[in-house]
Amino acid sequence: MGPTTKDLARAAGVSLATVDRVLNDRGGVSLKKAQAVAAAIEQIGFERNAAAAALARQRSLRLGFVIPKTGGAFLDKVLLSIQEYETLGRSEMTILSVIRIEDKDAHKAARSIANIDANDFDAIAVMATQSPPLRDALLRLAARGVHITSFLTKQELEGDVDFVGIDNRAAGATAGRLMGQFLGRQKGAVLPIAESLQSRDTLERRLGFDDVIGNKYPHIRPLPTLETYADPDRARKVISTALKARPDTSGIYLLTGEAAGPVSALRELNALHGNILIAHERTSVTEDALRVGELDAVISQDPGHLVRSAVRIMRARCEKRRTLASQERIRIEILVAENL
Repeated sequence: MGPTTKDLARAAGVSLATVDRVLNDRGGVSLKKAQAVAAAIEQIGFERNAAAAALARQRSLRLGFVIPKTGGAFLDKVLLSIQEYETLGRSEMTILSVIRIEDKDAHKAARSIANIDANDFDAIAVMATQSPPLRDALLRLAARGVHITSFLTKQELEGDVDFVGIDNRAAGATAGRLMGQFLGRQKGAVLPIAESLQSRDTLERRLGFDDVIGNKYPHIRPLPTLETYADPDRARKVISTALKARPDTSGIYLLTGEAAGPVSALRELNALHGNILIAHERTSVTEDALRVGELDAVISQDPGHLVRSAVRIMRARCEKRRTLASQERIRIEILVAENL
């Protein structure tokens, strides 16, 4: 058996009632005693019983996912995974909600966060482009007692903020390794395509990609990143212009998590065959393109694992428990036609 609340009270030098108030956020505890309990938890390795904690609260935990209003097929799969978890969550005394925000407008996104009632949520997982207005809104929400977790996109806030998602720099480096291996000794240019370079995950992928190509495959030349802004017409125009300007293009890297627009544009331009093409995220579009040989590889992350991990982390923070790092690590998956 692990340490009990009696052991915790003894190690902290406080009463059982004080331990109960600290663990269940009942208030009425001095900062000094609360700090003593927190230190004792680390010292003796106390693990809180989640079921007992739920009964002690006498209410369900209220967890929210803050998700952009617009997105592609991968975002739809994330939302479906949240819906699938809702049934299980009820049996665990957990209520999940989804809050949709205008992610492309930093001020609108910040207002949506500011409008979240701290009395309605114990914790939220935020998927949004980092910006100063959003950061300030999240800090104010955290100050009102709501636990913040970064979901898929990192948020730089004061203190330790949990992040659920792949290491995007490593994902970009993986794309660089695959591109170099597929091209072999063939010289040429690689055309990176993204929705927007304002996205931190896109920037990190590009940095990882350039690092591997520059150090291991100097005969390959990465071109400046094209931004489509999720506009199909713009995608066709900028890709067409770039391919005409660089007939030596031998590889294309889709940094964005939504490949439908660029793949459609490349298909119209007859550029899917004859070039090595690597994309991110498993969707119906990337699966179909892999099967027919238009895509060579897809770097993916499991949306179900993302949602389950976010819920476990949010619950642990609310219940003052530790999480198992190995269980929450989101792995980078490499998909080819043969392992779909």
